Amino acid sequence: MTDQSAARPAPEPRNAYRAFVDMRTRWRDVDIYGHMNNAVYYEYFDTGVNQWLVEQGVLDPHRGAQVGLVVETGCVFFAEINFPARVTAGLRVARLGTSSVRYEIGLFADDAADTSAKGHFVHVYVDKQTRRPAPLNADLRSALESIET
Repeated sequence: MTDQSAARPAPEPRNAYRAFVDMRTRWRDVDIYGHMNNAVYYEYFDTGVNQWLVEQGVLDPHRGAQVGLVVETGCVFFAEINFPARVTAGLRVARLGTSSVRYEIGLFADDAADTSAKGHFVHVYVDKQTRRPAPLNADLRSALESIET
């Protein structure tokens, strides 16, 4: 029998991430068990990444020719986040391909030094009309390279 605890990822500090996006928890994020539901963490991952892309001027979800579709995702939980709280999403790019990117995201509650949760997701960028993979445009690639580890 193997020791499962040895393989479990550990929380990470803020300096493990290259960019940050601040958000607030919402009343509706808390479920009947009195904690933020696991699915909500994924919403914060998605919002953090896309908000950062919009702020960098490389994503226009309404008029842009290219969009990122999530094809893989995962999360490890360390500590609860509840309402009310400020959530900071720490972002980094772990792998940059021709038409894809693997984001790694850490969620920090209020002023916590370490992640309450950390996860990843992979975007495959596609032509908005055809939905076929398309190479990352130069501006998007440049923004992503700025937070690549």
